[in-house]
Amino acid sequence: MSRKVPNRIVAIGGGELRAKETNSIDKYIANLAKERAGERRANALFFPTASHDSLPYFNTFRKTYTSDFGLKADVALLTKKNIPYEKIVTKIEAADMIYIGGGDTAFMLDVWKKTGIDKLIYSAYQRGVILAGLSAGAICWFEQMYTDSFMLRGEQSDYAVLSGLGWVTGFITPHYNERQEEFDALILSQAKTALAIENNAAILLENGTLVGALSSGGSAFRLTTKNNKLHKEKIPLLEP
Repeated sequence: MSRKVPNRIVAIGGGELRAKETNSIDKYIANLAKERAGERRANALFFPTASHDSLPYFNTFRKTYTSDFGLKADVALLTKKNIPYEKIVTKIEAADMIYIGGGDTAFMLDVWKKTGIDKLIYSAYQRGVILAGLSAGAICWFEQMYTDSFMLRGEQSDYAVLSGLGWVTGFITPHYNERQEEFDALILSQAKTALAIENNAAILLENGTLVGALSSGGSAFRLTTKNNKLHKEKIPLLEP
């Protein structure tokens, strides 16, 4: 009997793909995709929904995952072109890895829910397609997210706590090194438990359970509160 491959998510806290800041993490993700593809050339599908389907962002993704790691890269555009739904279905069915780019998380999830793309991505996840993503693409899977979506739009000056897809239990923030003071204060005031991922760091989840961290220079943490004090545990690194 063959071993069942776990459902895997790699959540990257932030970093510049173009500057290769997350390169060692990207290599890890590419290797997972190759492992899934076996003898075939692995297929990577990029969703730039959160950046309003930025094509320069996709070109950066393709240069990294095709030029550096040899994967075949494709893109799923949901906001700029009237691409037939069936074509998006075909792209998702061909993918070994789906990568979600950063940007406006709330906007992205709204588009996904209106189009039904969230259900297609969930089906892919359930059949073992690797999910990966940075910032918006890291936090969208969780029950609760700490996001700057409304700050990006100029609608408010503070971070917001929003509901994510709920495929993974818990509360999470990306860019922890940039918003540590605000996030720590929130966790302490509400006696929450949370995950916090710095730029150039990632966590690996298997079947919704935290396995460990990856690093291109950053760290990831588990935050808890006890006796009105914040406790911070660095998540151990996985073998590269």
